Amino acid sequence: MVEKDNPNLSIGKQCNLLSISRSSFYYQPKGETAMNLMLMRQIDEQFLETPFFGVRQMTWHR
Repeated sequence: MVEKDNPNLSIGKQCNLLSISRSSFYYQPKGETAMNLMLMRQIDEQFLETPFFGVRQMTWHR
């Protein structure tokens, strides 16, 4: 899509032509932290045990 080594068009110009921001082009996603993965796993386990819990009950559950 965007050619980094194009001598005729800068990266900014190419991004403009494609209607994307330059920051989107340079964005490198970071993985999930171990803490976040653990919390998501606990939430999933609780939801599987008690699928009838609503947002408030899931928020207050320990």
